[in-house]
Amino acid sequence: MGLRIIVGADEAGVDYKETVKADLEADPRVDEVIDIGVNRGSDDFDRPYPLVGTAAGEKIAAGEADRAVLFCGTGLGVAIAANKVKGIRAVTAHDSFSVERSILSNDAHVLTMGQRVVGLELARRLVAEWVGYTFDTASASAQKVAVLNDYEGC
Repeated sequence: MGLRIIVGADEAGVDYKETVKADLEADPRVDEVIDIGVNRGSDDFDRPYPLVGTAAGEKIAAGEADRAVLFCGTGLGVAIAANKVKGIRAVTAHDSFSVERSILSNDAHVLTMGQRVVGLELARRLVAEWVGYTFDTASASAQKVAVLNDYEGC
């Protein structure tokens, strides 16, 4: 079964969101892409990044999606917002090693990037790499992730 992935952005990341959304829709490892906005020309275009990040986290926490890719100007704001949702681990990553470790070491649910920070082709490549990683629940990292879950009461 493929992944159900949310895509979202504020106005500072909407262009990257649209490109990555198309990439994910064409990716055979992805069963569903859920666009939570914002979208150019829509009423939600001025929706602030905290609402985008928390909406993504809530959908994952509710079991409506497996992961999310979120964009804002730096990637930091949407990560902070998503991390406010109990049980969600969101990371900002701009390189292949961090993207890899976000899943293999941290079982992150949300990958965030900044449209004003990373080039489009790199963002596309990093998302494609991220989709291919799976957390190993038998790994040494599983014990560390369990500590985080225990702390939050998940």
